[in-house]
Amino acid sequence: MHHHGYLWTGPKEQFDHEALRRPPHPEPPPAGSKPELIQRYREVAMEFPASSLPPLETAYWLVKPPSAVKGTWDEATAAVSWLTAQLIDHAPLFATERDRDADRLTRLMHAAAERLRSGADVSYGFYLERPSYLSLAVVTCCPNRSKPELDCPKR
Repeated sequence: MHHHGYLWTGPKEQFDHEALRRPPHPEPPPAGSKPELIQRYREVAMEFPASSLPPLETAYWLVKPPSAVKGTWDEATAAVSWLTAQLIDHAPLFATERDRDADRLTRLMHAAAERLRSGADVSYGFYLERPSYLSLAVVTCCPNRSKPELDCPKR
């Protein structure tokens, strides 16, 4: 088991475009479906894995391009260190005082360490100034607990 780290920042409007954050349905539309439905399925099937947008389900980061991986660690402790560094770097930009609170961030890091040691994923999101959004995730791989059928992006 190992862990992959992901980071995305961008405009809130782009993050809010949920259609591009959902994977395509596992089955294509049946034969005889409306052409626009077939075309939309093809677009989603091509765009979802190539898009840098954070997926709605954390495990689906694993189908994103390998270049989206910001780090890979064998130990949960190292993954939490990366996550902590990202929070420290971005905290001054958090839109709310509550999100910048050091005690709260410490609790988030302890929770992340516990989840990663248990084999679960961690996903945090924060509104930033301007309005932008920060998505941070650490995904446990080989296998992923919630989506064991997903392949490792670094193989």
